[in-house]
Amino acid sequence: MPFLLRVELPDVPGSLGRLATAIGEAGGDIEAIEIVEKRHDGTALDDVLLEMSGGAMPDSVVSACNSIEGVSVVWISRYAAGGNLVLDLEAVEELTATPAEAVDRCVDLLPVTFRADWAARVHRAHGTRHRTEAAPDELPFVEIEHTERLEVEGDDVTIYAATRLDGNEIIVIGRRGGPEFLDSELARLDHLVGLAQTIARVG
Repeated sequence: MPFLLRVELPDVPGSLGRLATAIGEAGGDIEAIEIVEKRHDGTALDDVLLEMSGGAMPDSVVSACNSIEGVSVVWISRYAAGGNLVLDLEAVEELTATPAEAVDRCVDLLPVTFRADWAARVHRAHGTRHRTEAAPDELPFVEIEHTERLEVEGDDVTIYAATRLDGNEIIVIGRRGGPEFLDSELARLDHLVGLAQTIARVG
């Protein structure tokens, strides 16, 4: 079973090498690393997809990472979404394959692209119009003007973000247990959904 590790580290040469060495020594085999965000304070957030080998436990990887000066593990969880980090450009290639269905296909791709648990397209009057398998059957329509984080009353477990399709529709994505959606992820969500809308319109 693969795990996804989100880690904060100094954005300087050698940081990734030290991180990779620590993960390897703790029994983790790195499958992929993706830079999530570079910050103005000289740090970066990276997502690391890894497999545990030889009966090693993910706690050992967390401890090894946190022992490196300037490194902090933000989040770790099992990652069952196919075992691949899917980049935005690869998602766009999928969208252009069937332009008329680009928006719904975008909903299908969002959980993998953003390492979320589910995504759904919600209409003001008609409720959920399209969703991934793990999404709730019913989601509230929320009036938003921009891509933003959401708080859903009665749910203290799931982290939500949403983007506006038009005045009557939004797309919502959810992560159970975190981590929080970063500003950079909100910007990517806005951009990717906007591309899907453009592809559907001109395709």
